[in-house]
Amino acid sequence: MVVLQKEYLDLVLAPSGLLLMFGYHLFLLYRILKYPHKTVIGYENHNKNAWVERMLQTETDVGLAINVIASNASTSTYLASLSISLSSLIGTWAGNSNKNFLEEVILGDRSLSTYAIKYISILVCFLIAFTCFVQSVRYYVHASFLISTLNSDLPVKYVQRSVIRGGNFWSLGLRALYFATMFLLWIFGPIPMFTCSVSMVIVLHMLDMNSVPLHQFRFSSTKKRSEKVDTASHRILLGEPTSVL
Repeated sequence: MVVLQKEYLDLVLAPSGLLLMFGYHLFLLYRILKYPHKTVIGYENHNKNAWVERMLQTETDVGLAINVIASNASTSTYLASLSISLSSLIGTWAGNSNKNFLEEVILGDRSLSTYAIKYISILVCFLIAFTCFVQSVRYYVHASFLISTLNSDLPVKYVQRSVIRGGNFWSLGLRALYFATMFLLWIFGPIPMFTCSVSMVIVLHMLDMNSVPLHQFRFSSTKKRSEKVDTASHRILLGEPTSVL
């Protein structure tokens, strides 16, 4: 009877925690598609679009833009390397794990098939995270090529699309790592997994929701602004009053 109760813990708590995480992310996806201004991802994408538009207005800011994109690409590269390294570590641990130790600390199903499902789930999450981070680097590199194309009629939306997709794959990679954390705790039993799922959904809900209104950016032409500065300097030399720029 005790064995059946332990098996029921995995049959009830593990799917419940997984459905809770999937349900929250489906809700988040709906909010991003329908009400992007109410999510942090939509808020950040709005600011990224404005940033790209500003960077393409003048050639003097191209170096700064490339540095910003390169820093994001470097972070994605690091997380991709970390994900593939952790997947290798989990694979080695699965092959050399001490089953007697696990049987002492795990409260739940201890069958070999359940162990295999746990390890495979973690590996899949890390591999998905690795793929997403690699795609993020790909789009950031493409954005660097586009934004450094000087003296061209390149549409702004092309660069914006690459930057936004790079950020979206970055977010997907992080979400895969969150799922990997949940599955990692499942190794120690369904109760830690379910507790992690509930705690993570609460924390992510607070972090993903946005209450700051979207700022409508208005960029003045650099050429016109420089002409205003030259005119003001000329008036100062002549002793004439100047208006605030």
